[in-house]
Amino acid sequence: MTLELFAEGRTDKGLIRANNEDNYYLDVSSGLLVVADGMGGHASGEVASKMAVDVIRDYFKNVHEGRAPVVGKYREDCSEMTNRIGSAVRLANMAVFEAAKSDSKLQGMGTTIAAVLVNGNKLSIAHVGDSRVYLVRAGDIEQLTDDHSIVYEQVKRELITRDEAQKSDMKNILTRAVGISPGVEVDFNEMTLTDGDILILCSDGLSTMVSDDDILSVVISMGNPAVTCEKLIDMANKNGGRDNITVIAGYMRKKKNWLSILFNFREWFRR
Repeated sequence: MTLELFAEGRTDKGLIRANNEDNYYLDVSSGLLVVADGMGGHASGEVASKMAVDVIRDYFKNVHEGRAPVVGKYREDCSEMTNRIGSAVRLANMAVFEAAKSDSKLQGMGTTIAAVLVNGNKLSIAHVGDSRVYLVRAGDIEQLTDDHSIVYEQVKRELITRDEAQKSDMKNILTRAVGISPGVEVDFNEMTLTDGDILILCSDGLSTMVSDDDILSVVISMGNPAVTCEKLIDMANKNGGRDNITVIAGYMRKKKNWLSILFNFREWFRR
């Protein structure tokens, strides 16, 4: 079964922040979707997130031209596609770190990254920080990434509940981010997609303001990725909009060939 990706993205500064330090990129033709949430004072977070997104985008342009190197250790337990997106994130980490080191105004800047690569029915994920990738399938929602944050570590160890984590004053303290050190540990994941699957990539401006159940409710009620993004951002703002909000929605649909289209048209005409 051949699948097609239909995706749209939106970003909003929210109701509290003076500027938007989130960035995103999507290229449906190559199946690349990226969300980045920058951090650092004096707008350096915006610099970090944009730099990371641009490096990942350019890396895959070089892949198509056969000029993209493997960055870091090649994971033999993962596909080449997953290793490629991991390399892109590692390269982004190097770029952000070197930029921060060379300019005192940018010191301490960093960014989260949630990046996916869709190739037919194969999904590869590379992730650092607390931006998330969700999968909506058959009426259920599943978080495919683990937040690299203090409170999420406490949740995993069953020291606090998810509800308590949402209310914690430490929920924005990350344990891992792109650009903070010369190297970064990137979480990988890969899976097989099926017709009707929906991918949601988002910054924590959505996930801290809108529950997973409410995200699910919006996603399954909307058939259009652009409308889905707008509705989710609107909901986050209605709930307080305390942070920048970025969402990418990717819908997987069975690809129709010309023969099936012609057959369906003929059957409709016969009625």
